[in-house]
Formats: sequence, C-alpha cells, structure tokens
Amino acid sequence: MKANPAKLAAGLLAVLALATLLAQRPLPRTLQPQPGQAAQALVLDRQGRPLNLRYDGGWNLQERVPLEQVPPLLRQAFVEAEDRRYWAHHGVDWRARFSATWTNLRAGRSLRGASTITEQALRVLNPRPRTLWSRWVEGFEALRLDARFSKPDILEFYLNQVPYGANRRGVAPAAHYYFGRSLETLSEREMLALAVLVRAPSRLVRQPEALDAAIARLAQRLAEQGALAPERLAALQAQHLSWAKQPPELAAAHFAAEAQRRYAGTPPLRSSLDAALQASAEGFLRQRLEGLRSQGVRQGALLAVDLDGNRVRAYASVDDEHPGVVGVDAVQALRQPGSTLKPLLYAMAIEKGWNADTVLEDTRLTERVNAGLHEYRNYSRMHYGRVSLREALGNSLNIPALKALQFVGGEAFLQRLRALGMEGLSRHPDFYGDGIALGNGEVSLFQLVQAYAALTRGGQWQALSLLENDPAPRPLRPLIQPAAARAISEIISDPQARLLEFGDGGLLRFPAETAVKTGTSSDYRDAWTVAYNGRYLVGVWMGNLSGRETDGITGAQGPALLTRSLLARLEADRPLQRSQRLAHAAGALPAEPAVTTAPPAEPRLSQPFDGLMLAMDPRIPDRLEAFEFVAEWNRPLRRTTWHVNGASPVTVEGGRYLWPLARGRQRVWAELETEDGQRGRTPETAFLVK
Repeated sequence: MKANPAKLAAGLLAVLALATLLAQRPLPRTLQPQPGQAAQALVLDRQGRPLNLRYDGGWNLQERVPLEQVPPLLRQAFVEAEDRRYWAHHGVDWRARFSATWTNLRAGRSLRGASTITEQALRVLNPRPRTLWSRWVEGFEALRLDARFSKPDILEFYLNQVPYGANRRGVAPAAHYYFGRSLETLSEREMLALAVLVRAPSRLVRQPEALDAAIARLAQRLAEQGALAPERLAALQAQHLSWAKQPPELAAAHFAAEAQRRYAGTPPLRSSLDAALQASAEGFLRQRLEGLRSQGVRQGALLAVDLDGNRVRAYASVDDEHPGVVGVDAVQALRQPGSTLKPLLYAMAIEKGWNADTVLEDTRLTERVNAGLHEYRNYSRMHYGRVSLREALGNSLNIPALKALQFVGGEAFLQRLRALGMEGLSRHPDFYGDGIALGNGEVSLFQLVQAYAALTRGGQWQALSLLENDPAPRPLRPLIQPAAARAISEIISDPQARLLEFGDGGLLRFPAETAVKTGTSSDYRDAWTVAYNGRYLVGVWMGNLSGRETDGITGAQGPALLTRSLLARLEADRPLQRSQRLAHAAGALPAEPAVTTAPPAEPRLSQPFDGLMLAMDPRIPDRLEAFEFVAEWNRPLRRTTWHVNGASPVTVEGGRYLWPLARGRQRVWAELETEDGQRGRTPETAFLVK
C-alpha cells in the first residue's frame, strides 16, 4: 500500500508540534528575584567594594539596576547592536532569523546569529545546549515570554543578566570589571564598548583593533538614527578606552557570610575589611599551606584586628584540600587552643598576688586521671627546676601552668574565659580538669583573638566588630586588671624570657617590639600563633578541620612565619601597652617557690594508687618494662622496703623503686625508714597490669 504524502507530512508535523510542546519549559511568574534569592544583604569592604559577590556565572542578584537608571544611550546601543527590531517583534525576529539562515547556508558555516534580546533572556531563564533543536524550541518559548511580560521588563532583565567575561553577568558588574566605574559615570565610548563586548568578550578584549572597529560601526548606526548628534559622534571617536586595573579576587566568602549572619536584615553593609590586607592575608595563607602540605597541614585561618575600635581588617579561611569549595569557616571553628590560654591564666595569678619574679617548680609531675596516670611534660621533655613566672610563661612550660591553675582555681579560670567571649567552654570544670590550663577545651580563632584584644588595651574587653562604623553599642568591660594585662604583654614581648625552650632569635623574634604567643594542641592537631603590637593584633590557626594529626607542626613552626609576614605590613603608630621592663639577674630567685605541695603526715604510696590499671607495651620486650613505685612521708627518707604479692621484699635507697612489670592483679605496700631513724608503713594498694 502506497503511503499518502499529505498524510505523512501531516503526521510528521503533528509529531513535531507535540515534541515542540513537550520540550518547552515553564516560564517564571516574575522576572524579579524571588524573596529567597535576594535576601542576603550586600557586604562591602571599607572602601565600598562588594565582597559577597560570587562571580561564578550564576544570576546577578545583588548588582541589579532598574531600567530607568540605565543610561539611555546604553539602552539604545544594546537594542541597536543585538536586536534592532526589538520594540516591533513579538519575541522572535523571523526576518532576521531567515536572513541569518540563508547567509550561513551559502557560507557553509555559521557566520551570524539572529537571537533576539527576548531569546537571549530566555536562555538565562532556561539554559540549554546550543543545538538547532534548542533554537527551534526557544523561538516558541520566546513568543510566550514576550506575551507574558512587557518589553521594558524583558529588557531590564536582559541588561542585568547578560553574560560577560570573568563570569560577570549584567551591565553594572561589567562596568565595574572592565572600567572600574558605575554605569552613570561611563563615557559614551565605554557604553558602546559594553554593548559590543557581549558578542565575544574574551576575544574582543584581546583584540583592541576589532573592538574599536565594532564600536565605530555601532556609533555610526546610532548617529544615522539620531541617537548620537554629529558633535557627540566626533567626541566619541576621539575618546579612548581606559581599562580598569583588576584588583585581586577576594575569597572573603566566609567573612561576608558571618557579617550577614550578625547583621541580618540591614541594607548594604560597609564592613571593616581592608581589601588589600585581605588579599595579602589570603595569599600568605595559601602560600604557607602549600609549603606545609607535605607535613599534613591542609586548612588554615587568619584574623587581623585594628585595635583602634577592635575592627576586623582581614578574615581569611583557606582550605588547601578543597580550594574550590566554600566550606567550614575555620575562623569560627572550635579547636583546642593549646598553650595560647596561658597568658590569660597567668594574668589571673598576677591579679591574686603573683608577679613576674614569682618562683615556680618545673619538675616531673604525674597525676591520676580516672584509673590511669598522666605524666605532664614540657615540649622539649626537659624540666628546669625552679623558674620565675616570666620564664614559665615565656617558655610556655606546662607544669608551672598547672600550678598557676591550682592557685587561681579551675572554676574561676573558666568563668574568666567565658567572660572574655569563649562561649564554647560550656562544660563543668570537672570535665576539663587541670587540662584547661594547657588548652584541652575548644575555642575558635575569633574568640581567642577577641580575648587577646583585652590584653592589648590594659584589660578592657570589647567585642570585635565586622563593620567600619558599627551602630551597635560595644561597651568596654574591665575584665583583667590593668597591671596584670601590661605585665603579661611585657613578658610575651621579651625575647629574653623565652630562651630556655625557644632560644635566641628565630621566628618569634620579630623585628619590632611584638607580643607573641604560640600554642600546639595534643598530637599536633592544631597550631596557633597570636601576636600584637601597639596597633594591630593577628591570630593564625593551622591544622586539619577533620581532626587529623599533622606531621609534628607546632605553633612556632607553622603559623609563626605567616603571622610575622603579615604584621610586617602593619606598622604600629603607638607603643605596646606593657609594664616597664627591668633587668632580671640570673640566680636572683627567692628561696622558696610560690606553690609547693605539702608531703603527707602519714606514710603513703602516691604511685601506684588503689584501682590503677596499667597495660604492657607490646612494642617493648617484657623484661625491659618497669613501673616506678613512689612512697611519700613528710620527712626525708633513707630507704624503703617494698612488698609485692608476698614475694621477697626489695629494699632501695630513698622512696622510689622501678618495679619490673608483671601481668595480673598486684598488691603492694612499703616499709619506710627516715634519715632520723623513724619507721612507718604505708597502707596496702591493689592495682592491675594487663
């Protein structure tokens, strides 16, 4: 049976019509941004430059301009360049489309297009691959778009969303990007350049002769229509394009998000961020993370504060592991601060009567933790005996810090830290124990820097601000006694105070007088440096937000170099607030330390304690493993006789004995003999070795 051509054609047309209908997509009810799209306030740096604009090719939501505010010449230039019959057609210029098709067929390749402004606006709303089929479908959608919205509304949408180079969308961002100016300040030649550039922005910027020729042709057509008077045409031809020097792209997305969170619902926010300093901070931080990548450091954060008003000037959070992702804000992430809390602890001790010359014992210290023992060590694993508070803080010694905590009280210290803004330390004091002196709690870099700001201003605490002119009241609160704050600043700015652990020179010896403190959390998970001069305060954190250990990076090794580099850009215009520095002669320590532990009035075992659980180390041969027994009495011991599980007693000089480890349940007691011949016996203690 022979097919009927008419019926076949009708059938094909029906299939085409159905396919065209099904391929079309819904149109929006409005061309204005939806409430959820434009809810965020625009954040500007201190000079008025937008910060939270993400030029990723997505919609332009924050630099939109109403059509009536677009210069008339710019509107006319776009219509003439892109769609000269825009005001007459109904979404598709069929005459231009057929003409372009015929031209392309004769040339055997695509020489020109015929997309109307309506069709180009449609591609922003409903992006598709560039195929003949999509062009066909877009024509019908353009007819619907033109029927739904007015010509001025479509033109306004198009001018605000038309794509340019560097992922900019819209004439206002393009004017800032290419010429460094707002629309109303553009020259006539620059307006015509914006209209021409949309055809091929990257190519035309690289080919100024082609761009000038296109501008000249467009200017001539506008003059023929009367949009440009002869004298204006002559002036335009004499003008030259002045391209803007592109400032470095800022990755201040975390800062912008934090500003929006803090100051939600307000108009454009003139923030305190300094664009040049922010660019330096981000660049330094990326460079340092690249250098430490092989040592397992992948994330970092930096906060720089102008102490004149406690205004944040740089706020950088960089992820070397996922550089293209705006992820966790490391400035606000809670991490263990290590030794960076010690200056705040010693400030309280000075308030209670200590001073820089107060003597503390830096000796071996092992304390009970639940059913086990924890031995506290300094970073170098050395102990220095009797040291001054100045040396203890300057060298960040751990055992003196624990004794300072015992002196001021753990609960009182926690209350002080919370008053200084460290809200994350919300647990009961027993949860932290003595470890709070060594930074076993969790604070953010923002909170830590905010607390240090009180030390810089004589103990007056003030909340940090992200705005250049913050309307909210930020009263000064006296939280640290002025003399204590100045004494701490004097100690941590004195290179001579840190000679025991850090030596003379190195990264911590800044070229100008600078107070500096480093910190490292357990297992090298977090490295910190906080430093300040008379005008600026800089804090840096480095580590892994996942909690993964680094390869031995400390605060003095990782962030110290970065802190030093940034502070070198920030000259102080006023001196550091510190107490007067005096000469401290060696060997001039008082006879007795400030904190001593009284020995027991009755004989006892301090090690082991009842209920202690020990575990053999499988990496060490059993015959080489030993545990130290310690007996105490409030008088000098001549010898001690140890009784373990009924075995033959062992007598040793003094009160310590290295007992060879043996698995199982153990019971031990000791007979003590003093230098003056007195004898005593300790209670029996039971413990377990696994």
